[in-house]
Formats: sequence, structure tokens, C-alpha cells
Amino acid sequence: MSRLLTKEARMRLRFALALALGTACAGTVAMAQKGDTPAPQSTPAPATPAPAQGATPAQAPLAPMLAHRAAYRLTLDRARDNSNVVSARGAMIYEQADACDGWATRQRFQLTLTDRDGNEVETTSDYSTYEAKDGRSLRFSLTQTSQGAVSQRIQGDATLNADGTGTVRYTSPEAREMALPPGTLLPMLHTTRSLQAARAGQRIMIAPLFDGTSADGAQDTTTAITGWTGPQNNARFPILSPLGSARMRVAFFNREPGGQSAGTGSPDYEVGLRYWENGVADEMKMDFGDFTVNGEMIELQPIPAGC
Repeated sequence: MSRLLTKEARMRLRFALALALGTACAGTVAMAQKGDTPAPQSTPAPATPAPAQGATPAQAPLAPMLAHRAAYRLTLDRARDNSNVVSARGAMIYEQADACDGWATRQRFQLTLTDRDGNEVETTSDYSTYEAKDGRSLRFSLTQTSQGAVSQRIQGDATLNADGTGTVRYTSPEAREMALPPGTLLPMLHTTRSLQAARAGQRIMIAPLFDGTSADGAQDTTTAITGWTGPQNNARFPILSPLGSARMRVAFFNREPGGQSAGTGSPDYEVGLRYWENGVADEMKMDFGDFTVNGEMIELQPIPAGC
């Protein structure tokens, strides 16, 4: 059972980034059933992290980011042969509110894992951020529990300069400051840059990213983009029908003190998703190494702007 707990503690909920992070409201969601699509493949780590390669498309601008509330059903996609996980079920609520000068988002997450002996471990998380619309500052708060006890709490704020360098100031788990490397992107800006890159026909975007889900500062990310798809009918969520979309896979790599990606090229975590040009993600696949979890959007509701 301890092995399952260790793997669960590694879940920093970085897939919330893939939804464009922030801090906001409330809601409820139904629990899990089933999903089945292939797991994303590992993305090689960049030898040297580079600033984001987000090109500006020549076409008409992307649709504005949508303030919205979305509910997701979480189910086990597959477990590796050596995994102790045999079942996963849960739910996630994601809310993104337009707060005039910034984006306020909140993600609440619950996942129950079952091991081969029938034991269950439940993890919950409440994660919120406020990101300025110029992408230069972020406030963040994450509280994660396992079996009802707090297992992780991270809080603080970060500021960036024009070149992406900056500073993160943690107040929890302990008071300290860390430098952020050149080219660092905050979550919402990372999302818009990824969508711009997809619209321009770019296939890969590499950048350090800081989202406030780790007490270790920024991570290196490689975003693989499979191409841009024009508007298509969406019977389940008609609000998405007039919009283009792209499928992406974001791989996260821990950084070493010297600025290089850690490990031997295997990402610490990966998320695959379909992004619509207004920032809504309706399909996700979260790869934690030993097992992969599907995230299926089952409800989408626009939120009126607050200004």
C-alpha cells in the first residue's frame, strides 16, 4: 500500500495547468465511469531549456479565453504491468473567472485509487491561482489531502520581468525565495502561447513554466502539438462548434540547480489534451508513469465576466 501512496503523493495536479490556471468559485460534479483512448507517449527532454517559441499567427486572432466552469469525470485508462493500481475513479471541477485585470481560477480534484489487495487511497486537492493578464504575476495556493489528512500545502506569489526571469516567494511549506529562469511562463500565458503556436502550424514549444504546484520552483516543459483543426460540429457542447482546436501533449521535467532538465530524458509527468481556441479542454489523459487517468468533460458552463 505504501507504494501506491508514494505515487499518489507525486500527483501535483499539473494537468490543471493544461486548463490554464488561476483562482475562483464553487460547484459539484458526478463521480466516475469509463474512458478508453491510447496513453500519450513519452516526450524527450530538451538538452537545454529554451524560451517559448510561440509564433504569432498571421490569421485572424484566436477567440477570447472563455470564463467558464467545467466538470470532468476521471477514470483509469490503463496501468502498467508493474503497477499496483488496478482502479481509479474520481472527479474534477475547474473554474476560470475573468477578474478584469487577471484570471482567477480554481480546481478541485478527487481521485480514489484501488490497489491489488483491494485497499483504497483517496486524494483530494483544492488549487487556486490569480494570474495578471499581462502574464507578469501569480498568486497561488494548493492544499492536498490523502485519506483525509493534509499531505501538502503550498502558497506564495511570483513576479516576472519582461525576459521571463523573476522570483517566487513561498509562504508555505516554508518561507523562502527562489529565482525563476529566463523565459519562464505562467500558466495562462503558457496556454495562450501554445494555442498561438498551434494556429501558426508550429509543432513544438519549449519553455520553463511556473504554476505554483511545486515547492521547487519552475519546471521545464515540452509541448508537442499535432496540428490545428478548423471548426467542426460539437453536439455535446455547441458553444465550441465555431472554434478551432488542437491536440497537444505537455511533458514536465524537473530542473537541476544548473538549469538542465533532470533525469535521463523521461518526463516527471505528462498530460495529453484537446484544446479549443478559447482555452477549454474537453479531453485529457494524465500519465503518472505507473498508470494513466482519463479526464472527460461532462459539463461546460460559461461564467459572466465580473467587470
